[in-house]
Amino acid sequence: MKIAHLLGVGWTSLVLLACNGQAVKTDTPAKVETEEEKVLYALGLAIAQNSLEPFKGQFSDAEIAVVMQGFADAVKGGEPIVSLQEFGPKINPMLQERLQKVQAQAAAEGEAFREKAAREEGAVQTASGLIFKELTAGTGASPKATDRVKVHYHGSLIDGTVFDSSVERGEPITFALDQVVKGWTEGLQMMKVGGKAKLTIPPELAYGPGGRAGIPANATLIFEVELLGIE
Repeated sequence: MKIAHLLGVGWTSLVLLACNGQAVKTDTPAKVETEEEKVLYALGLAIAQNSLEPFKGQFSDAEIAVVMQGFADAVKGGEPIVSLQEFGPKINPMLQERLQKVQAQAAAEGEAFREKAAREEGAVQTASGLIFKELTAGTGASPKATDRVKVHYHGSLIDGTVFDSSVERGEPITFALDQVVKGWTEGLQMMKVGGKAKLTIPPELAYGPGGRAGIPANATLIFEVELLGIE
C-alpha cells in the first residue's frame, strides 16, 4: 500500500505501523537511562519529527495512546484490532484535515501578531510583508543579496519558543545571503555592519504551510539579528 507524500517517505513504513490500534495506558513514563534506551527514545523522536512535525500539539493524550497501541501491536506481531487495508487509506485524509486546521489557526494568530508588531515604534513594514525594526544602528556597509554575512541571531515563534539561536550556542554563523529564507535575504540588506535589528517574518517569506522541524506550519518567525560582518 502506498501513502501520499503527506508522510515523510523515509518514515512511511514506521508511521503506518503506528496507526492501527487502540488506547493503552501511558501514565508511567518509560525509563530512558541506558545508552540503548536513549537511542530507542531518539527513534521515537525521529519518527514524530520527520513525519508528524506539522501536527505538533494537535494530538490528545488519548489519541497518542491509540497510535502507540497500533505501533506496539505491529512491532510485537500481535493481531491488529483494525484492518490496515481498510483504514490505511483514511490516514492521509484525516491528517490533511487536521493540517488545514493547524495552518488556518497559525495564519490567523500570525497575522494578528504581525499587525501589532507593525505598530511598534520604529517598525517598518515592507511591501513583501516583512517587519523590520532597528534595535542598534550600524555604521558599516550594507550587504547585497549575493554576499556572505557573519551574524549572531536569536530565532523564536510568536509564543516565545526559541527554535534556533547562535547566541545561545555562543558562536556566530556565516552564510550566503541568497541561501536563506526570503525574509532574511531582504531584512539583512536593510542593515549595516555593527547594527542589530528585529525581523518579524511572515510565513510566505519563511517556511510557509509546510513548516520544518521545530517550526509549525504557517509560522510567523521573529529574529533578533546582529550583523557582525560581510565576507
